[in-house]
Amino acid sequence: MIGYQYAVLRFVPAVEREEFVNIGVVVYAQIADHLSVEWLVRSDLVRALAPEVDLSEIETALASLRACAAGESAPGKPSIRSLGARFGWLVAPRSTAIQPGPVHGGLTDDPAAEARRLLDRLVG
Repeated sequence: MIGYQYAVLRFVPAVEREEFVNIGVVVYAQIADHLSVEWLVRSDLVRALAPEVDLSEIETALASLRACAAGESAPGKPSIRSLGARFGWLVAPRSTAIQPGPVHGGLTDDPAAEARRLLDRLVG
């Protein structure tokens, strides 16, 4: 079994209201050299909290987080070599519209499959 850590990504349209919709997961398994960002933006839930939101902006922000996880450089994103440091940056608290929840852990045989399972269970 492989130990992993994960955090749920949340869309928080009005930080002061503390309302959110789960929209993705970040999964990190050091021993398997795995770091991924998976997402599913449920437009019905997002629009219930923020009818005026541009869904493409959320998708663009999530794609940027995925690029960071993959180690791709992007404007406004840090260039971080180690997966562990990238995971730390991805799950660091921030007060933007897309925020990570608390970090949790688990065991799996397949971190990529676990990321999809967590996405289905916690987002879908």
